[in-house]
This record gives sequence, structure tokens and C-alpha cells, in this order.
Amino acid sequence: MLEIYNKTAEFILEGLDYKPEVGIVLGSGLGGLADKIAKDREIEYKDIPNFPISTVEGHQGKLILGTLGNKKVVAMQGRFHYYEGYTMDKVTFGIRVMKFLGVKYLFVSNAAGGMNPEFNVGDIMLIRDHINFFPVNPLVGANFNELGPRFPDMSKVYNPELISIAKEIANEHNIQYREGVYIGSSGPTLETPAEYKMFRIWGADATGMSTVPETIVAHHMGIKCFGISVITNTDKPSDEELGTTHDDVQNVAQNTEPKMTLLIKELLERL
Repeated sequence: MLEIYNKTAEFILEGLDYKPEVGIVLGSGLGGLADKIAKDREIEYKDIPNFPISTVEGHQGKLILGTLGNKKVVAMQGRFHYYEGYTMDKVTFGIRVMKFLGVKYLFVSNAAGGMNPEFNVGDIMLIRDHINFFPVNPLVGANFNELGPRFPDMSKVYNPELISIAKEIANEHNIQYREGVYIGSSGPTLETPAEYKMFRIWGADATGMSTVPETIVAHHMGIKCFGISVITNTDKPSDEELGTTHDDVQNVAQNTEPKMTLLIKELLERL
């Protein structure tokens, strides 16, 4: 696998005179951030050796290399999910390759369902911790010591310094934000009211079907992680209709995207 990661990275970097320092994963309805990148190279996943292909609406399936916030970045415009039928090594393949590209920071974004009663649709949540409710951990299997330890410490997966800087930026621009715990599960069904209640009892503030495997793998490799969620729906007892569609999720995420884009761009500038 190490050789496969390396060869894939070599293909992506071919002809470039730099290695990206920051990796970005853009989730449902949030792919527009890619438009802010001064692009040096754009490659469709299907053209990258060994890369999976994203099958979800709202995920364009492109890898972009260029400059954002005065930093060299590589952005995944579309991610891979366990519910698509991929094994965890495929779900996290792009993150593993990022390490071989030279990435030291990973910014992950997602659209999430809010369970904290104080949260509203359209809120931005800075992820301070997560709960892994996927049926399998992405580190199960052979461990490569060249990538990271067999039993990584998970006490600070989301880098406190990056969170602190993001708060400063949000306050400077009067962007309201939340902090919270994200719980990741397999999907593809959206959560039942009972599942929302269970997750809330466990201490989660928002839920989704991504991010957790990616950050586990990045953290395992010593990459500093920053996570941000757009709350696209909530489960409040006062809501008359609790149903949610994927279109709803995409629409709210797209409307909130400018604030998220500003946060990430300025955070990059201050690294």
C-alpha cells in the first residue's frame, strides 16, 4: 500500500515545482470553495491511478492543486463514503495520499444534522471532538509504522490552536459560530428521531456520514486537523416537520458557504 500511495502522489505532483502544505476536503454543497483556489492543476478522480470515484450528488469528484490564502493546497472536491460501498481503506485513500503529497494540515468540512437544541439551520459548528459510530475503524488491519503508531492517542484530534484562530477570525467578522461534538455513522439513511435522541444523550451536537474516518487517518499520520460543519437541518421537538431531503442539505450548505469560505481562507493566511 505504501508504494501505491507513493505512485499516486507522484502522478498528482508531476510537473509541479512544489508540494502542497494544506489538504482540504469539501463536502455536500460546499464544493464552491474550490472556485476561490488559484488553480495550477485540476484532475478528475477517474483519471488518477488507484483513486476511487465519488458517486454522490453534490460531489464533483475532482482534485485541485493551487493557492488559497497564500498557501499551497490540495483540495478534494467531493469525498468518498462508507455507504457508497467502499471499504475504509478506499474511503480514506485520498487522505493517505495527501501525506505523500507533503500535507501537514487537513481542513475537513461537512453538512451535518444538528441535535443540540441551541443550534439552528445555517449555523457553523467548529468541531472540537468526535464520536466514531461507524461499524469499523479505518485503522483496523495491518499498521505501517512509517505512517503512524499502532495505538494513536485521540485526546486532541482537532487541533486546539487552529480552533482558537478560527474563533478569532469569526469574532472579527461577526460570524456566529458554535462548537461541538460531531458523531459519524455509516448512513445512507438519515437519522430517525430516536437515533437523534440517542446521539444527543451520548454527548453529540451534530451528526453526519463522513469526516470521522478521514480525521482518524490524518491524525494517525501526524497531520494537524481542523473540522467545520454546516448545520443543514435540526431535530427539535418544536419543529412541525422533521423530515429532511438531500436537496435540503445541499441548499442550506450552499447558502452558508460564503461564511465558511471566509473562515478557511483567513485561517490559511494565519498558519
